[in-house]
Amino acid sequence: MSGLLTRSSFGSSRTLLALVAGATVVAAIAMSAITAKANDLVVKYDQSQLLRVTRPVAEIIIGNPTIADISVQSKKLLVVTGKSFGKTNMILLDGEQNVIQENKIVVLQDQSQVVNLRRGIARESYNCSPRCNPTITVADEQTYFKKAAENAELKIKLSEGGGTGANTGTGQ
Repeated sequence: MSGLLTRSSFGSSRTLLALVAGATVVAAIAMSAITAKANDLVVKYDQSQLLRVTRPVAEIIIGNPTIADISVQSKKLLVVTGKSFGKTNMILLDGEQNVIQENKIVVLQDQSQVVNLRRGIARESYNCSPRCNPTITVADEQTYFKKAAENAELKIKLSEGGGTGANTGTGQ
């Protein structure tokens, strides 16, 4: 019976069921991992990228604006910002409704300096460049995400000359 999972080796059928369910979720996530093709526009989560076009843009269509957003800098220069992980598409039209450009936009996380701390199924994200500080990342544990967002908002208020300064941002 070597290599077989038995009820006695895991204590109960609930434990075995939980292990099988967990393995299934991990396999599903791995199989659905976001990949980019050569002609896709790849943007990092919470970062922007310039996009130059050959003709003036009159209209921008984004398939899912919660994944990516495009703002106009000039008629031939756009800024694409990754808002959440995933894939969407964009269509750029000229004044006569002709397609200038059509691409998929793939938003990926910049893993080079991000550390994810996992506690069971809960995740906390930290930007470690060079010290590790909390960062706001979609799918983080809700309480952690809310506290990190509150601290980020306070920092913005303080830098703009507002805020009370009562919270030091230490999370205490």
